[in-house]
Amino acid sequence: LSGFSFERGMFFDILKVGAVACLSPLQSVLTILIFTKILAGFGTETLAGYGLGSRLEFLLIPISFAIGVASVPMVGMAIGAGLVTRARQVAWIAGGVAGLSLGLVGLIVAIKPALWVSLFTSDPGVTAAANSYFAWAGLAFAFFGLGTCLYFASQGAAKVGGPVLASTIRLLTVGAGGWWLASINAPAWTLFALVGGAMIVFGLCTVASVRFTRWSK
Repeated sequence: LSGFSFERGMFFDILKVGAVACLSPLQSVLTILIFTKILAGFGTETLAGYGLGSRLEFLLIPISFAIGVASVPMVGMAIGAGLVTRARQVAWIAGGVAGLSLGLVGLIVAIKPALWVSLFTSDPGVTAAANSYFAWAGLAFAFFGLGTCLYFASQGAAKVGGPVLASTIRLLTVGAGGWWLASINAPAWTLFALVGGAMIVFGLCTVASVRFTRWSK
């Protein structure tokens, strides 16, 4: 520590990205908590089925994290060198890889949910609910992976406001939409479709933020 010196400017440069970026994972957890609360009124079998789906969703986040974090220094170095086009190319490639990876998993469980569900339960009601979740939300995993990876890549450009806002929109979509569907006694599959739709909205909004936000020093 003898060679350490506190640099106020560098500290705030880190904080202005990190403080905003930390809101996204908090919103992701809050989205699941709120939706779980809404879904509790549909019975334990439906709730347990969603729990199996959200468990896989959480396990897929590290894949996007690994790809996205690997792109952060490459984006940052390109931005620092004034190579904005290269920085965007890195972000798009990383986002595409993450989207395809998670989308492939989502496609598999949408077609053959038993590969995942049968590992945890044989209860018919829970299995039916989990199958319904994957049928409606599984294919949207691609957009979730794309958006999550671009969120990490955006940190390298110090432009995380757009991706965080996209996460906020997802939270509001699930919260408000879920509350409304529950209030009209809509069937459970409509809430699962809402989750999938919110993932698509999140992914597309994040893409738009990366596309239209100015990435330059």
